[in-house]
Amino acid sequence: MDASTLYDNLKRIQEAKGYYFNKDRDRVMDLMEALLQNKARYGYMACPCRLASGDREADKDVICPCVYREPDVREYGSCYCNLYVSKEWNEGAMDHPYVPERRPPEKMVF
Repeated sequence: MDASTLYDNLKRIQEAKGYYFNKDRDRVMDLMEALLQNKARYGYMACPCRLASGDREADKDVICPCVYREPDVREYGSCYCNLYVSKEWNEGAMDHPYVPERRPPEKMVF
């Protein structure tokens, strides 16, 4: 699968759930490529904006779309990566604040 195919598949599925891709297509396509690289590297699409451990069970909270996406988009209009956003965020109807990391430090790999 290539980044464009992944984009098309995810767009259809996620927009039906009320999540939209950032209107910055270049950023989104870079993130699609990174998701595919993580899929090849780890066997799952770990969030490209976080360090993955390579252990699917340990990383299940950051398999894209991560478990933090819903509260991030609800509170900030965007997920941590700025991949998934609300319609209002894309339309400029709200500010674009910094989205803080919600993943607990004990789950982070350093």
